Amino acid sequence: MPTVPHWSLNDAVAATESIDLRFEVGAAVDVPVIVLEAHPSDDQTVWRTVHERLAALPVVTVAADGAIADATGDINALVAAVLAHPHAATTASQVLRLATGSLADGLVVESLAYAMLQAGPEHLAWIDAQGQRVRTDTVPRVHSELNDAGITITLTRPRLHNLIDRQGRDELAAAFALAGLPGENRPVSWRAEGASFCAGGDPAEFGTVADPVSAHTIRMAAGPAPQLAAIAERATAHVHGACVGAGIELAAFAGKVIADPGTRFRLPEVTMGLIPGVGGTWSIPSRIGRHRTLEWLLLDLEVDAETALTWGLIDKISTGA
Repeated sequence: MPTVPHWSLNDAVAATESIDLRFEVGAAVDVPVIVLEAHPSDDQTVWRTVHERLAALPVVTVAADGAIADATGDINALVAAVLAHPHAATTASQVLRLATGSLADGLVVESLAYAMLQAGPEHLAWIDAQGQRVRTDTVPRVHSELNDAGITITLTRPRLHNLIDRQGRDELAAAFALAGLPGENRPVSWRAEGASFCAGGDPAEFGTVADPVSAHTIRMAAGPAPQLAAIAERATAHVHGACVGAGIELAAFAGKVIADPGTRFRLPEVTMGLIPGVGGTWSIPSRIGRHRTLEWLLLDLEVDAETALTWGLIDKISTGA
């Protein structure tokens, strides 16, 4: 059974000074989460040192307040979330700790971690629980319209809430690349048909790539995030309805995100045994910080437009005018 240590500052210092620390905490030894119990008189510099000593390990630190931790808030809920999906949760924490460098580096780290988790027991259990789905439609997923005023890119799979599959990913990457051709400087508006902007990746394609290595190489070659990031300063994402997983991961790259008042945001990847896989471990922390991103991932909260605006996840709520 997993162990959940509760450390005071003195406990934390003693534990992290151990030369065997890597064998004493982490998902591999059934200690995927540590609760840090701070006291108002605690020295924050010492807590920072503790945090730095734990940073390279596959463990999530949580605290109610007063300690420097990966996630703060409802201790019981956060601990339960980590214990439910320890591999995905600890991997998310580690990847987010590295999400402060360049976009190129961030995408490589994210993709490698995502590919590893795709072959892991938590994601395979999720796939088994879902059952296999098959899609046969090949209608276009993306439509681009260019005129003198600008470029409009529209997701056109409304029946399935604009779920992104391989075809959609490739069409979206091509549309963003076209908008980023040398000499092109028109504003870009990204929208979607139907009730939802994008409900995430298409579940029918989860588990269909032959192996993690192939999955990583495909993601590095075909992901649309770099193309969107290259035009971010003139790109506006207009989101509505469900904006989930890949939907918000990609939208967060846009220089401006405008949401309909009824928009609902979620990051369910950890509950699927995964982490964000289309750049979300870089784009979302860039807007709301890594700690809030991890808390959101762990708890799989549905976030409304007002909360998203307060966080900085979006830039404006549309008035409908």
